Amino acid sequence: MPSLFATSDLHVTHEGNAPLVDQVIPDSPDDWLLVAGDVAERVDVVIDVLRTLRGRFAKVVWVPGNHELWTTGKDECQLRGQARYEHLVERCRDIDVLTPEDEYLVWEHGHRPLTIAPLFLLYDYSWRTKAARDVSLEEALGQAREAGVVCTDEYFLHPDPFPSRQAWCAERLKLSTERLDAIPEDHGTILMSHWPLHRHPTEPLYWPEFALWCGTTETEDWHVRYRAELAVYGHLHIPRTTHADGVRFEEVSLGYPREWSKRARGAVPIRRLL
Repeated sequence: MPSLFATSDLHVTHEGNAPLVDQVIPDSPDDWLLVAGDVAERVDVVIDVLRTLRGRFAKVVWVPGNHELWTTGKDECQLRGQARYEHLVERCRDIDVLTPEDEYLVWEHGHRPLTIAPLFLLYDYSWRTKAARDVSLEEALGQAREAGVVCTDEYFLHPDPFPSRQAWCAERLKLSTERLDAIPEDHGTILMSHWPLHRHPTEPLYWPEFALWCGTTETEDWHVRYRAELAVYGHLHIPRTTHADGVRFEEVSLGYPREWSKRARGAVPIRRLL
């Protein structure tokens, strides 16, 4: 029986991470791999890594993280926002890697069919600290800056042609719910995203203000609403297994060398899900 594996936040341009891609290998040629974003910042590097992984696994499914959506001076591809995302989708299709824009796969090897739903959702700054709960977004961002927390997305993740990241997030939520609502009712799901769908994984954050850039309250019940067997995500660099409402949440990120080098298990670039 094939296995389903996952990885995220490989950040291969950080010294020490690129060699770990060699450890992202299947047990058999029939195994599938979910890649939950943040492979790298440069388009060509992202595609090269995904091409390598596709050569090892029977199926590879990718969702973008915030780093793939950055437009930096070091990338030959200077597309921004939606155009950058669409370009990544087309490049993935060229190498037979599935994206949130493609037909959902169904995992048929459990007690019920599981539709694998890759989701690109972004965030809308609705995950606030108690101190920022009743203030404007500008004030909430100001409080984060005072705490020394500013996500690099504020400089490199452009929402073009949308007026804001919140507006882009709203559009992605609309598109995603339309597709999720169409999943057969006798199917469970594997909900796969870069940003966590539920807020509980952000509780261990050293800087709670960073939750602003981690998700949206609009997805808080999706694991129940869409009959999730498990929810797979990255972004936080806090790899662990948790549960909410009886649903398993798997944070599958590798993270930066300064992070994984301090862990008792060291670097864990791939996790078996099923």
